[in-house]
Amino acid sequence: MGCCQSSFLRVSVSQEKASNDNNYLHQSQNHHPSHPANGTDPASAASGGFCGFTEFSLADLKAAPIALAPSSSFQKAVEALGVGKFKHKRLANLIGYCCDGDERLLVAEYMPNDTLAKHLFHWENQTIEWALRLRVALYIAEALDYCSSGGRVTPESVIFSFGTVLLDLLSGKHIPPSHALDMIRGKNILLLMDSHLEGNFSTEEATVVFDLASECLQYEPRERPNTKDLVATLAPLQNKPDVPSYVMLGIPKHEEASPTPQHPLSPMGDACSRMDLTAIHQILVMTHYKDDEGTNELSFQEWTQQMKDMLEARKRGDVAFRDKDFKTAIECYSQFIDVGTMISPTVYARRSLCHLLCDQPDAALRDAMQAQCVYPEWSTAFYMQAVALAKLDMHNDAADMLNEAAMLEEKRQRGGKGS
Repeated sequence: MGCCQSSFLRVSVSQEKASNDNNYLHQSQNHHPSHPANGTDPASAASGGFCGFTEFSLADLKAAPIALAPSSSFQKAVEALGVGKFKHKRLANLIGYCCDGDERLLVAEYMPNDTLAKHLFHWENQTIEWALRLRVALYIAEALDYCSSGGRVTPESVIFSFGTVLLDLLSGKHIPPSHALDMIRGKNILLLMDSHLEGNFSTEEATVVFDLASECLQYEPRERPNTKDLVATLAPLQNKPDVPSYVMLGIPKHEEASPTPQHPLSPMGDACSRMDLTAIHQILVMTHYKDDEGTNELSFQEWTQQMKDMLEARKRGDVAFRDKDFKTAIECYSQFIDVGTMISPTVYARRSLCHLLCDQPDAALRDAMQAQCVYPEWSTAFYMQAVALAKLDMHNDAADMLNEAAMLEEKRQRGGKGS
């Protein structure tokens, strides 16, 4: 399995929550993978685009266009990586991109209230009302416009896919991109509309959305509207601006769980639960490298000049870390890691904290997960992940990590290895 640094685009439909700086980390398949669909529409693929609108999170209503990366194109992952660096109120946290053979997985934080597909196509109690469908369409358009303005996506390449989303919202049915044009040719808008809306929609508004979808689905990319046109068309249609999305969905408001552990905490655990970075720093300085024992055993032949230079870089990093020169510590620890001869979980944990202190929680999470890869039973790796997840507003996951770390500490106290 190969994992590359990339991202997964999710459009926030919550007006209350702006996203953190979106970035990336590499993932394995067993960490919340989101499987993209097997293919893109011909128009999008021909245009070289990477976005296919296949899944939408309604966590507190977050729409999620997933960047599709066909197995033949690594460039798709590079494009997704670029999008993941954006920060905007319509973009939520991205985690990573993973390749395994012909599989391409894009990973995002857990979606507690299911997806747009679930609420639109497989609902149990009520379908999505018309006002919320218009809101979803606008918020996706705003996210695409922002990404397009930054040059990270080719507007023509995503407009066709956006047109298929509009048809899904109108009809309440999932329409394959290859059939989208057939759906709109010569069709009466009232015959296309979702019957479950039971007429509770404005025919004038529906006609505007239908016409916009028709423009987006034009065969020639140059004949499609641009992203600013999408926003300008959809913005005037919005109503119920003061009604939260979860109310329109008829679901309880999702309350983030506080990261309160269920197990007694050590000083390290207590510091992490309080997100006291100063206390964490003091503990890591005092612990030094005792938890690295046994993770690396070097032969005599490996003591090359390169090895000496690598250890010297780590030593400089340790001095900078002790002196709270965290940017220098990151640089020195990165030199040590990049050589790759020796893999130290402590270095990853220390660099993770440095990233947190430099307001880089996504990079901090990546390093904490690398520490876990090196030392799977090391509680410190889980504690550092908990802090990074909390900084990324992923509080439920942070609480889970705190409990996992506390359990590992209990195991160590009963005789197992851990810290």
